Amino acid sequence: MVEHVVVVGASLGGLRTVQSLRSSGFTGKITLVGEEHHLPYDRPPLSKHVLSGEWQMEQAFLADRAELDRVEVDLRLGVRATDLDVPSHSIGLHGGERIRYDALVVATGARPRTIPDTPPLRGIHVLRTLEDGLHLRAALETSAKIVVVGAGFIGAEVAATARKCGLDVTVLEALPVPLSRGLGPVLGPVIAGIHADHGVDLRTSAGVAGFEGKDTVERVVMADGSTIDADVVVVGIGVVPNTEWLEESGLVLRDGVVCDHYSQALGAPEVWAVGDVARWHNDLFDEEMRVEHWTNAVEQAMAVAANITGAPTPYSPVPYVWSDQYDSKIQIVGRPGPTDHVEVPIGAFDDRKFVALTHRDGRLTGAVGLDEPRKVMRFKRLMTTRPTWDEAMAVARELA
Repeated sequence: MVEHVVVVGASLGGLRTVQSLRSSGFTGKITLVGEEHHLPYDRPPLSKHVLSGEWQMEQAFLADRAELDRVEVDLRLGVRATDLDVPSHSIGLHGGERIRYDALVVATGARPRTIPDTPPLRGIHVLRTLEDGLHLRAALETSAKIVVVGAGFIGAEVAATARKCGLDVTVLEALPVPLSRGLGPVLGPVIAGIHADHGVDLRTSAGVAGFEGKDTVERVVMADGSTIDADVVVVGIGVVPNTEWLEESGLVLRDGVVCDHYSQALGAPEVWAVGDVARWHNDLFDEEMRVEHWTNAVEQAMAVAANITGAPTPYSPVPYVWSDQYDSKIQIVGRPGPTDHVEVPIGAFDDRKFVALTHRDGRLTGAVGLDEPRKVMRFKRLMTTRPTWDEAMAVARELA
C-alpha cells in the first residue's frame, strides 16, 4: 500500500505529479524535494517574457504558497537529493537526512551542456534557471552585441527576444541548419529565413573554439581562427539529464532514467521518472524516447500519478512542442526524422504560414506548422491512430 510518495524535483513535472496525485484521490503523505529555493516556476517564459522584462519573476511561478498548502505537500526547497537506496526505499538529502518512501518519482530534469575549457569570464551565460534568466536580462540591459552559440529552441528564442530588444545578434550553429534535430534539413532553413528577416546574423556549420577577454568576455573564437566581438555570450547547445545522484542506485541510466512503457524505472517497481530526466518506451511509436518539452512533463506527470494510485496504463503520447519566435508560433507534433520525406500540403514556406508533413515507409511521422495551430493539433489527434500517409493526406486536403 502506498502511503508516502516522495517526488524529487520541484519544477513543472514534479509539481504536476503532486497536483495529479491529489486530483486522483491520493490522501497519503507527499514530500516534494527541490534543489532551488524558489517556488516551482515555468521555464518557457525565461527565454521570452522574463528575459525581455515584460514579466517580473513572480509571474513565472506555477503555484503560490496557498496552492501548495491546499494540496498538503511537505515542501523541501533548497535541498539537494544525494543518493537513492532502492532496497531500503530511501533517499538521502544534503545534510545527512534520509527520507523513506513507498513510491518515488524522479523529476530532477536536466542542466545545460557547456563548452569544454570555457574560461571563467563574466558575460558567458546559459539559460535554465530563474537566476540564469534574471542575470542574462540584466546583462542585456547594458549590452549592444550578443552572440548565441547553438540554434536549437533555446538559442533561437533568446536570439528572437534579444533582437526584439534592439540588440545586434549573431547566432552560431555547428550543424548545417538551425533546429536540425527537430526539423531536419528541409524545414530548418525556413526558421533560418525568419531570423534573417529580423536582422539576425545566423552562421551555420560554425564551430566555436573558445572565448577571449580580460575578466569579461570580449570575443568568440571560431574553429577557423576568426573572432566575433561580443558583449554577452549565451551558450545553448543542449542539456544533460540530472542523474548523477542515482549512479550508485542500480537504476538503468542511459541519457536519463530508463523506464518501461509505464514510465516505471527498470528494475525498481516503486520508482517512476517524469519529464526531461525520463527515458521510456513509447508504444505508439515503438521507440524509446526522452522528450525535453513542457507538454510531455505535464502529461507524463499525470500518467505516473494515475499509475501510482490506480490501474497501470502505458504512457504513449504524441510528442508536441511549440516555440514562439518574434510573432511566429512554430509547432511540431510526432517524431519527424532528419531523413523523412517532407511535403507541404497546406500553405507555403515563402508565405511563412504552412503545415508540413513528414513520412517514412508509408506512414505519417510528424507535422510541423508555422502559424497554423488549429490544423497542427488536428494532426496530433490523428497520430494517435498511427495513420498511413494516404490517410494523412486525406485530412490535409480537407484542411487546405
